[in-house]
Amino acid sequence: MAHHHSRSVYDRLTERLNRFPQGAPPSESLYQILALLFSEREAGLVAQLPIRPFTAAKAAAVWKVPLAEARTTLDALAGRALLVDWVGDDDTHYALPPPMAGFFEFSLMRVRSDLDQKALAELFYQYLNVEEDFVRALFATGETRLGRAFVNESVVPADDDALHVLDFERASEVVRTASKRAIGMCYCRHKMQHVGRACDAPMDICMTFNSSAQALIRHGHAREVDVSEGLDLLAQARDRGLVQFGENVREGVNFICNCCGCCCEALIAQRRFATLHPIHTTAFIPEVDDDACTGCERCVRACPVEALVAVSANDPRHPNRTRARLDEDRCLGCGVCVPACRKDALKLRSRGERRLTPLNGAHRAVLMAIERGKLQNLVFDNQLLWSHRALAAFFGAILKLPPAKRLLATEQVRSRYLEALVRRFA
Repeated sequence: MAHHHSRSVYDRLTERLNRFPQGAPPSESLYQILALLFSEREAGLVAQLPIRPFTAAKAAAVWKVPLAEARTTLDALAGRALLVDWVGDDDTHYALPPPMAGFFEFSLMRVRSDLDQKALAELFYQYLNVEEDFVRALFATGETRLGRAFVNESVVPADDDALHVLDFERASEVVRTASKRAIGMCYCRHKMQHVGRACDAPMDICMTFNSSAQALIRHGHAREVDVSEGLDLLAQARDRGLVQFGENVREGVNFICNCCGCCCEALIAQRRFATLHPIHTTAFIPEVDDDACTGCERCVRACPVEALVAVSANDPRHPNRTRARLDEDRCLGCGVCVPACRKDALKLRSRGERRLTPLNGAHRAVLMAIERGKLQNLVFDNQLLWSHRALAAFFGAILKLPPAKRLLATEQVRSRYLEALVRRFA
């Protein structure tokens, strides 16, 4: 009987996670992950929390407990990085982050004695690397992506007017303009370390910014760094051939990961689901100079998503000679391959029309909600109220009708109209 009760609590928490656009498909592995991270009592309480940010007073009203008790519970959850908290103008605000980028990563961003991190890492590996449902839902559903690649700024020719890099496309600009900067342990490589599959890329190089950094620093999950150290770490990552992968927004970027192709779930997803374009690409793409390419294959080995392959050079005098060929559909435009080439046979060019990058996290959440049929969950947030549940169900049914789906999918509604609303009500 106790087991049934336990499972029903984690069922409710799973349902709550899946009301947000970035959900977590049910799985036995997921239930075990949640049971390691949340006690039964905590799971039951968190399952009732709103999707939008809330105060302790709001949580107290939802839970029907005294304000002091609610604040104690919320602060304990935030202290373990299961909630994100920040101090607003009037009060402390809290939010339940999605599993990724969110509390999954936070649980392995430092070594902890209060958590069986090896067991957790093994479950993460099963859920994210063996099973496909979560990674497919996260990276390959809809058109709006969770994350985007940043171009390697060191290989963009400064004198080429056609290759203009906008400020929001520069990882260095994110570091310079953030209100807070923090460095934590790389979740992906820490996880792989526990399952015996980690590479030798740097571990303490996972970057968070702004409100996320503020919360992680305050609770000891990451350390604060200044602009100079942040830029040095970006340079170290580039020198190691790592891809800079960050939040897919133009303003208020909350994370930049420095990713290897062997450990990073986003890059693994890019290889696994390449035709679905799991990562928002840069505005650039490498071009191979066939005459200069000697077939050394250094660029092929450097590419973390297997966008470059070696093919026959069709040279009758040297039948074994190869040259690099680019699969543009797979390419992130990160530029990692360019410095690997010692013959100047690779250079970046413009990819063409730039893809829509959401304004900020709120804009991206709305776009993802529209594409995944979950907009009603953001509009009618309090699922404890019968009226909200009923209206969400009705609104959800309306949004699934073809005319509404076509209207919400148009570029004008997705970009200009929604962006204007987000700016107005931010």
